Amino acid sequence: MPASPPSSPPAGTDTPSRSTHRQILALAVPAFLALVAEPLFLMADSAIVGHLGTDQLAGLGVASAALLTAANIYVFLAYGTTALVARRLGAGQDSAAVGAGVDGIWLSVFLGAITTVVVAVFAGPICDVFGASPAVADEATIYLRISAFGIPGMLAVLAATGVLRGFQDTRTPLIGATTGFAANLVLNVVFVYGAGLGIAGSALGTVIAQSGLAAGLLLVVLRRARRLGTSLRPHPGRVLAAARFGVPLLVRTLALRAAMLASTWAAAELGDVPLAAHQVAMTVFGFLAFALDALAIAAQALTGHTLGAQDLAGTRAATRLMLWWGWWMGVALGVVVAATHTVVPVLFTGDQSVRDALSVALLVVALGQPVAGLVFVLDGVLIGAGDGPALAWLQVASLAAYLPLLWLVHAHAATLRAGGPGHALLMLWWAFTGFMLFRLVGLGLRARSERWMVTGA
Repeated sequence: MPASPPSSPPAGTDTPSRSTHRQILALAVPAFLALVAEPLFLMADSAIVGHLGTDQLAGLGVASAALLTAANIYVFLAYGTTALVARRLGAGQDSAAVGAGVDGIWLSVFLGAITTVVVAVFAGPICDVFGASPAVADEATIYLRISAFGIPGMLAVLAATGVLRGFQDTRTPLIGATTGFAANLVLNVVFVYGAGLGIAGSALGTVIAQSGLAAGLLLVVLRRARRLGTSLRPHPGRVLAAARFGVPLLVRTLALRAAMLASTWAAAELGDVPLAAHQVAMTVFGFLAFALDALAIAAQALTGHTLGAQDLAGTRAATRLMLWWGWWMGVALGVVVAATHTVVPVLFTGDQSVRDALSVALLVVALGQPVAGLVFVLDGVLIGAGDGPALAWLQVASLAAYLPLLWLVHAHAATLRAGGPGHALLMLWWAFTGFMLFRLVGLGLRARSERWMVTGA
């Protein structure tokens, strides 16, 4: 684990270093823009539905939380597929690389179909769990039941994006995401206002846009498969193997989500003002994570490729360089957040007490960004290496170490509240920064070893 900023590659490797720098940028910049485009789907829905009324907007919030949770637990479809495709491509097995991607796509179709049925059938009870008023729950149920039919498209987009990233193509997903966002905006306006369908029209427009995006990305992958003579038929054994490969990444994702939910639970005990400020601070942290996750995506593709090519020296060099990028990007983001920690709260709320508490939390968010930069890169490197089981155990261990810190915050909530909302939230975000440090220690120790550096296809 780096205790200081990672060193840039030595001067003797100037030419390959410049080449790798350009390669990282070529992968990370389009990936970042595509990641930012994704939440624009929800922002467009919120802007349009918000004019229908408070019940509809609140219902959209409830339904979106459920829908995103149902889809995001399958993020391994993108991460796992990227690692498999990149490794086989690095080994010179281009056709097998696409074949691994096709297996991932078939798996996404299977999981998407099952999830659609579950969410559509149980949309009402799922929305009721959030404890919203009957009017809000009704609107949420309408949106969620219709949106459930877009889940296969959402998962297919994850798998197809993973294939393209494995081939070090992050521009095509960016073009797809941008086109999908534009289509979503137009369709929602037409269905909500033109056809008078209300919140149901918003859901329908999003389903069509997501399905169209999936069709476009799948067409790109299928053309590549045909060009390489790869079979498009599902192979049950390989699809099952792809599912087994994804299980550890699913465990990792669930443990990470559990840490986020536990943080919100602790914030709720601190009072309404700290809870409101915490949610905004977590939103800011999530947006910053898009920039750092773009580096993680580059790390996945480059690590899988170099290990597939049996280039251990190249893997180490690329890892050092990406850690350097992660550290300094984290520093840059931290400086920006610190410089705007009193400005950002004004954009989110008119409540001065929430603003004050949020400004304190943002300073801690800023200080933690270099750590987050290293964590995201190391996570991406190990995902690219296919080191899923270790990632699962490390994430569970980090969660286990974090929960006692949250328990202390929860147990001393009354004392923390007495110190004011800002003091209470400060302690919570120091605890969350501890969670990121736990992750850094575990990932750093794993990366220092040789056990994850398995070469070949």
